[in-house]
Amino acid sequence: MIRGIIDTSFLDWDGKIVMVLYTARCNFRCPFCHNWELLEDPDRYPEKSWRSVSANLRKHRDFLDGVCITGGEPLLEPDIMGWLRKIKKLGLLAKLDTNGTCPEILERLFEEKLLDYVAMDVKGPLDKRYYKAAGVKADLEKIESSIDIIKSSGINYEFRTTVVPGIHTKKDILEIAKALRKPKKYVLQQFAPFHAWDEKLRDVKPYDNEVIEDMAEACSKHVGKMVVRGLK
Repeated sequence: MIRGIIDTSFLDWDGKIVMVLYTARCNFRCPFCHNWELLEDPDRYPEKSWRSVSANLRKHRDFLDGVCITGGEPLLEPDIMGWLRKIKKLGLLAKLDTNGTCPEILERLFEEKLLDYVAMDVKGPLDKRYYKAAGVKADLEKIESSIDIIKSSGINYEFRTTVVPGIHTKKDILEIAKALRKPKKYVLQQFAPFHAWDEKLRDVKPYDNEVIEDMAEACSKHVGKMVVRGLK
């Protein structure tokens, strides 16, 4: 179900103007999540019919480059393939934000050529520490499978990690970069404490810009392109 829409965004896909569609289901409980109200109480946000979404897309098609589907975890939605087929029929580009827990569905989307860009969140090092960032026990084999599928897809992509003091250290971030095995693009995102799901994190001071930049520098030799977003 689509529970939220941003008609026009310049921030969700570098260099593109997109409509953003928010889904409410998620199989993670990341303590630093900013969209947690969608997960805790989705009924607060009226369901958007595809008819209304499609009408909006047709109205703004000359202005928009594409659509970004985010969440939540969009690949949990049974209608995801149908939505993407309709987006592509409108001649629009499609970007997916995912946590990488549904590699089988991801592979089908690539087989049908329904995606033009994928951003996958890699929450932490690919071991038992993943729980600390994801809030639940994750199937790391599926995470690793999604990484491989995305890297071999032939489309543009990025892996990204939100860097949270108390959850991530420089060593953790470097381990993630190495585990990605020379991806095209790796993004470090500055943690924003305001409105984090875990109220205790709202009082946590984000890492200083210099610390994030130092992490990025350490990772840069292990990735194709290193990007930092959200610095103060």
